[in-house]
Amino acid sequence: MELKASSYKKLPIILVDDDRQTLDLLQDILHSNGFENLHAFSGSEEALSALEDIDAAAIVLDLQMPRYSGKYMLEQISRKEDRPAVIIVTAENQIDTAVECIKSGADDYLTKPVSVPRFLSAIQRALEVRELSDELDSLKETELIKVPEGVEFIVTADREIKKILKYIEIVANSHQPLLITGETGVGKELFARAFHNLSKRSGQFVSINIAGLDDTIFSDTLFGHKKGAYTGANSDRDGLIKKSASGTLFLDEIGDLNELSQIKLLRLLQENEFFPLGSDIPHTSHARLVVATNRDLKQRMLEGVFRKDLYYRLYTHQINIPPLRSRPNDIPVLLSYFINEAARSMGKPVPVYRKELLQLLMAYDFPGNVRELQAMVFDSVAKCSSSRLSSELFSEKISREQGWPVSDTGAAGNLDFSGIVFERFPTLKQADEELIRKALEIAKGNQKIAGQLLGITRQALNNRLRRSHHRFGS
Repeated sequence: MELKASSYKKLPIILVDDDRQTLDLLQDILHSNGFENLHAFSGSEEALSALEDIDAAAIVLDLQMPRYSGKYMLEQISRKEDRPAVIIVTAENQIDTAVECIKSGADDYLTKPVSVPRFLSAIQRALEVRELSDELDSLKETELIKVPEGVEFIVTADREIKKILKYIEIVANSHQPLLITGETGVGKELFARAFHNLSKRSGQFVSINIAGLDDTIFSDTLFGHKKGAYTGANSDRDGLIKKSASGTLFLDEIGDLNELSQIKLLRLLQENEFFPLGSDIPHTSHARLVVATNRDLKQRMLEGVFRKDLYYRLYTHQINIPPLRSRPNDIPVLLSYFINEAARSMGKPVPVYRKELLQLLMAYDFPGNVRELQAMVFDSVAKCSSSRLSSELFSEKISREQGWPVSDTGAAGNLDFSGIVFERFPTLKQADEELIRKALEIAKGNQKIAGQLLGITRQALNNRLRRSHHRFGS
């Protein structure tokens, strides 16, 4: 499992296990995956002493050790005000032990032999949340982001996004068009607006989604028409090219443009000229062009549905906006920004939220990207009837999006139930325990999400875990 390089890999990690072979194995796994700041101890007494000098972000603990047990160490660590994340890695595969450790403050519980992807996922999640929580604590509402003047509407803490903004600032006065690619919902139009603002052009920013437009509508919309060009054309009409003169024209979903319209767009780019419908006199364009798509234009070119000459004409200046799931450090700043924006627009006090909400959002892939997060926040703020924003509203939305059951529907969706196999018809108790095990596996140990899967509260899940004395797998 290869993890994306990030600053969180430089955070200190302490490994504690009296089994030297396991200790070396865990070190090798982390080193080979880019984690740099590792401190390994085979003795619990030595590790406890080191905690005073090392500001660890995560601690990996064995339970059964001489002198001080892992449980004792966990209790001591949990008392710290800014305690590190604790991941238990042990041979004890008892559900009661796991529940006890989680209640004592452990962030995750893994059993030996360790699953490498599971171990790396636990470490990554713990460090990312630690890093983002630190950033969130240090942020002030008036200092959410530092970007070039004129594009403050792009809220980000991500290095790649800031590099994109710097690139836009550099090419803003070029005469070549700008191509913006990225998944639906990443905010391509916002970056087109940033490009327009940074260009300091005096004209308007004009935007149009051209997906599904036939050539006649496309031509009429962009180039306008002369009186009598077609039935119903009773007077001359200017197109968006003229409306955006000395400004910027943004064409979204360029990848869906039909071939005839592609030819006309190519001429516009090459000759800086266009013909209104019904006219044989060329008009000069004074608009700057920005195009965007969520499609792979190169692949469409290879498939023969997107013109090669147009592709290379758009090739000069291009940016790709990364999806939200690949820039998790944007989640806390966007969350705070949207909460404030939603509260202001609705005339409500700005609600606060617990850090568990951030953890929940960090574990979600956001297929709808920034637009999906914004919609979640606005809806949740609208439904909020107290001073605290409930994470339950977000959990329910995520559960529905993932096809997971929620308490008011019970709809199962298309879940993978592989691994639930019984040699004979199970008792209710056996089925109950196996469903809990599978829910925890699907939810990657997150009890809140596992409870959502099972249609019960986290507290109810904890009660069931405490009552069970059966072994479970990680």
